[in-house]
Amino acid sequence: MPYLIGTDEAGYGPNLGPLVISLSVWWVEDDPLQVDLAERLSEIIVAGPPRRGDDRRVAIADSKQLYSGGRGLDVLERGVLGALSVSGTCPRSWRELWGALGADDELDRQRLPWYRDFDLPLPAAASADLLEETAADLRDGLRRCNVRLEAVRSVAVFPGRFNDLVAEHGNKATALSRVTLALLDEVLRPLPDESILICCDKHGGRKRYGPLLQQQFPEYLVEVLGEQQRESVYRWGPPRRRVQVHFKAGGESFLPAALASMTSKYLREMAMRALNHFWCAQVDGLRPTAGYPLDARRFKAEIAAAQRGLDVADHVLWRCR
Repeated sequence: MPYLIGTDEAGYGPNLGPLVISLSVWWVEDDPLQVDLAERLSEIIVAGPPRRGDDRRVAIADSKQLYSGGRGLDVLERGVLGALSVSGTCPRSWRELWGALGADDELDRQRLPWYRDFDLPLPAAASADLLEETAADLRDGLRRCNVRLEAVRSVAVFPGRFNDLVAEHGNKATALSRVTLALLDEVLRPLPDESILICCDKHGGRKRYGPLLQQQFPEYLVEVLGEQQRESVYRWGPPRRRVQVHFKAGGESFLPAALASMTSKYLREMAMRALNHFWCAQVDGLRPTAGYPLDARRFKAEIAAAQRGLDVADHVLWRCR
């Protein structure tokens, strides 16, 4: 039972809101190195922006192709919630979404006032009827192609933890790598002894991942198959369970990584809804923010008085990098 796994993140650059890292796990019947999953599933999935007309296929692609400037949440939602339904869970609210993805320590999230009492029915943008049709189409299509979507998982790194990780590791690229590899380790351990192919988007332009992989997976020697600017490739494990991982620029072209990209972006957007809802209720006329540096500074200046009044520390609100 070979497996294909893809990882990607959203929120690497902002100062506000979480960094979200996600992965998706797919089972195929063939050698994973020989499978083009997007081509195999082309009858039910379009690997790009959705097409007009009567094309019912669900879009699974790099989230940057599907979502921009607040537009496209319905497309993200259709793909992510449809995929979650197929993999065995169907969150009906904002709070259930976090649990469905195993995304965080709920107690840690509840310590932040903008998340503590927030909730929102799901779907927030897509049609509920369309989501049911999407899940049914995906389920039937995957069965016909003898492919299974085993799991979709996320980790949300809120600003306090993000700042601690950057202080510990010296830069945010290493922090991203550490969290990504820990999530991979957690997902890999229960998988049966079969070959596994993993594709990750590059982490902050890093070219060498060998020492990080060896530290996370010390049981076997990690072989370096290539370290280039565009792609770095590694392999480890016994013959019956070879794991090969590619860190690749533009890794979202790999369908499991594309779903991870969409999931990360969707969960981050849901987190930003809660943050904006809270602070806009504290400050009259406050414009919401996506959290990226220039506008984040504007937002932080405008909430400064309310932040002091609520005794909210910068450490848990503002990401240092």
